[in-house]
Amino acid sequence: MASVGATPGRTPQGPGPGEASTNFPCPAPVPGPGEAEEEEEEEPAEIHLCVLWNSGYLGIAYYDTSDSTIHFMPDAPDHESLKLLQRVLDEIDPQSVVTSAKQDENMTRFLGKLASQEHREPKRPEIIFLPSVDFGLEISKQRLLSGNYSFIPDSMTATEKILFLSSIIPFDCLLTVRALGGLLKFLARRRIGVELEDCNVSVPILGFKKFVLTHLVSIDQDTYSVLQIFKSESHPSVYKVASGLKEGLSLFGILNRCRCKWGEKLLRLWFTRPTQDLGELNSRLDVIQFFLLPQNLDMAQMLHRLLGHIKNVPLILKRMKLSHTKVSDWQVLYKTVYSALGLRDACRSLPQSIQLFRDIAQEFSDDLHHIASLIGKVVDFEGSLAENRFIVLPNIDPEIDEKKRRLMGLPSFLTEVAQKELENLDSRIPSCSVIYIPLIGFLLSIPRLPSMVETSDFEIEGLDFMFLSEEKLHYRSARTKELDALLGDLHCDIRDQETLLMHQLQCQVLARAAVLTRVLDLASRLDVLLALASAARDYGYSRPRYSPRLLGVRIQNGRHPLMELCARTFVPNSTECGGDKGRVKVITGPNSSGKSIYLKQVGLITFMALVGSFVPAEEAEIGAVDAIFTRIHSCESISLGLSTFMIDLNQVAKAVNNATEQSLVLIDEFGKGTNTVDGLALLAAVIRHWLALGPTCPHVFVATNFLSLVQLQLLPQGPLVQYLTMETCEDGNDLVFFYQVCEGVASASHASHTAAQAGLPDKLIARGKEVSDFIRSGKPIQPVKELLKEKQMENCQTLVDKFLKLDLEDPSLDLDIFMSQEVLLAATAIL
Repeated sequence: MASVGATPGRTPQGPGPGEASTNFPCPAPVPGPGEAEEEEEEEPAEIHLCVLWNSGYLGIAYYDTSDSTIHFMPDAPDHESLKLLQRVLDEIDPQSVVTSAKQDENMTRFLGKLASQEHREPKRPEIIFLPSVDFGLEISKQRLLSGNYSFIPDSMTATEKILFLSSIIPFDCLLTVRALGGLLKFLARRRIGVELEDCNVSVPILGFKKFVLTHLVSIDQDTYSVLQIFKSESHPSVYKVASGLKEGLSLFGILNRCRCKWGEKLLRLWFTRPTQDLGELNSRLDVIQFFLLPQNLDMAQMLHRLLGHIKNVPLILKRMKLSHTKVSDWQVLYKTVYSALGLRDACRSLPQSIQLFRDIAQEFSDDLHHIASLIGKVVDFEGSLAENRFIVLPNIDPEIDEKKRRLMGLPSFLTEVAQKELENLDSRIPSCSVIYIPLIGFLLSIPRLPSMVETSDFEIEGLDFMFLSEEKLHYRSARTKELDALLGDLHCDIRDQETLLMHQLQCQVLARAAVLTRVLDLASRLDVLLALASAARDYGYSRPRYSPRLLGVRIQNGRHPLMELCARTFVPNSTECGGDKGRVKVITGPNSSGKSIYLKQVGLITFMALVGSFVPAEEAEIGAVDAIFTRIHSCESISLGLSTFMIDLNQVAKAVNNATEQSLVLIDEFGKGTNTVDGLALLAAVIRHWLALGPTCPHVFVATNFLSLVQLQLLPQGPLVQYLTMETCEDGNDLVFFYQVCEGVASASHASHTAAQAGLPDKLIARGKEVSDFIRSGKPIQPVKELLKEKQMENCQTLVDKFLKLDLEDPSLDLDIFMSQEVLLAATAIL
């Protein structure tokens, strides 16, 4: 509220603190870090998937609320068991699955399992059936072509729009087009993200993107958990107890050095989608190798700083589409665009033989400069942040400038009006002021006199009483009414015109949304590769090689990427599992000798190579790997309602049923959850099943303490089996671990040594050794002599105490009864 006042004998005051600002400084080229920049907590992303299945082909499309983008997969063949669809569901984890009410038996059966309690605990998607007419081909095409898309310029004709969409959407994939049409119908019906908006506001769609699942390596959630690729922990902050999980000690945690959220999101996506596409993998490694060169360190650090200013552009574009743009959004977008231009200029100086640098240099077009120039010339950042509304700079609109000049000149003008009003008022009134209130207009403000008690006392001749506030009476006078007619509602007029300019600026930005989306894609890719390069430099990783003809992996002096950070010293180990020899490796060794770490090390190095990262090894050659299966730790869950051993069996069954000759299978201590004989038999049966496959046997690493597996020769002899052990040395009563893998078989598990390290009493350990020796020799287990003597003495003492308590002079005492019931029974126990 702007106010001015005049009192007799006193200089009139200037504008109050609530007046509209009259200072419009130009912003710096890029707002400084000290300025307010809003980083909001994003709403949880929702994914809504639409799927159609017909004649052995799938059509899939889904909408992601995090970036307001529709993703589609061109028509793809699938088996009757719908394995491809299951893979898609595992990848994107949708909130809802939309499909036609008219389905064949295979899809009906699949959806029934999907909706069942056992199939997807604890989170199950909502299954939504729409009438089959909503998936008609012609009506789906019509929905796609008539959609309101902000990334299509308004200047395009209908024909140009059809040609533009045809370059993005494969209209020859009929199932995909029908799935897209059904998805649009569902979004319009549910009004996803715009539930509270006016009915004429449509669901924002900022782009269409194609996604494919070819060349992906299959890895299940158990494998991600046991290899510690991801590990969520409760956030230690009390302010984030409700929302929060943080990344614990995991592979993702040590490699995630991304500077922007979309880079972190892409890194997580790469981790969930390891690939066999050698072209893609080598293109990632080329960038990492470039930034690892010492002369490129300064460039990497400069690019990393610029990437820190790349913010959540899709969220800003979504707000612009819904006309919900905030003041901070303009500042964030301005900084993002200028940083993108900095990335472009930097990448133009880098070798254009690297695809990523060439893409950034070419695709960060002059549209970015146009957007930055528009925002910089129009938006007054300081004024907007100060007043928390959109304010334009001077010399943009002459009409706005004129009204602001009037508003700026109001204080002195209103002071003169107040002085004239004071001359016409009662002499008892010491002062008055003329104030301006938006939406109300100009008012005369008079201090409340002591004599003004009742409402009737507020009436003053020639003035219209309006209201009382803070002991001041507010009136309309002839002069204030004249001011209303002459000047109007300046504040509202200025705001309305600035809002109109903001809308025009939004339209200019939305028309170039495609380049902004591409900026985010390429910048996040660069961010991920810089993060991987930084980790590779700090941890001493090397570049892996890919050999499609090699079935398996070869690792020279590999290291566990997490364990080497926690241990004082780490002993590297090599791995050789290529060709037809040694496809099944049986690893024995004492407890705590490093068998499990070795298995995880092989799995993690292979995984890192399949996401395009450098690996912790001197050399690594990765062959064709299509899946990684594990049975290392039992992932127990009360909600599953399964025993620990049943969970173990499920994990092994998954490997047995799905592993191919290109699969890597890691099994640790399978069979320990049941009777020893039964567990040993199951383990031997599983290994023999794979060995029977001959050259098509997967690459299997089995760590076990079942030494009988070897001693009883339960496995057939042949080149497919290789026995490895963890090297140790006995030094008196001590066992020295070398943590080195070598060929051979362990002679004992040395469980007693591990028990001693765990702090068990020496007597228990000695007894355990004794029982173990009895079992191995086939002799009956003898009780402990010392414990037996102690028990005998206790029984004798108890019998003596009972006899001494007898009263031999008591005529009713029957010694025969005492002898038969007490002495004879005690003698039996003692002897």
